[in-house]
Amino acid sequence: MPPTGIPQFQRLFRAAASLDVDKDDLKRYDDFIDGKTHDLLLIGQAHARANARDVIQPHDLPVTKGLQECVHEFRRLDEGIDVESLLERLAKRPPLELAVAEETEERLPELAGGLTVALARAFKLIDTNLKNPHTEHWERVTRVFDLLL
Repeated sequence: MPPTGIPQFQRLFRAAASLDVDKDDLKRYDDFIDGKTHDLLLIGQAHARANARDVIQPHDLPVTKGLQECVHEFRRLDEGIDVESLLERLAKRPPLELAVAEETEERLPELAGGLTVALARAFKLIDTNLKNPHTEHWERVTRVFDLLL
């Protein structure tokens, strides 16, 4: 689920954190975004259930202040996310027990964009001199997000 292609994917990481990524990073990126988006929906499902609803609304998703700021930054960068690919990938995951509201689905691409900005910046927090992330960088960053999301 790259931003509409490899050049856009590369441009987004360069703009967000001065990182050079290549097509080899695309699979790791896809897996990261797919997993974290699904995690957001799982927590949203728990929130909806706790409020006795059978549909996951946008306000059920655990969007932190930091993630919201990254979504705003993503909008400013004016890069697109391939919406159809994101929804297709999520559809291949085990189904959620609750329905996802249309408004929630519409919000997922921007959240994926915000996660992308946060991901790119997290690489720089782990190694301020990093230019091209390698496997060990991806593993560290993914572990950090797994702790928090």
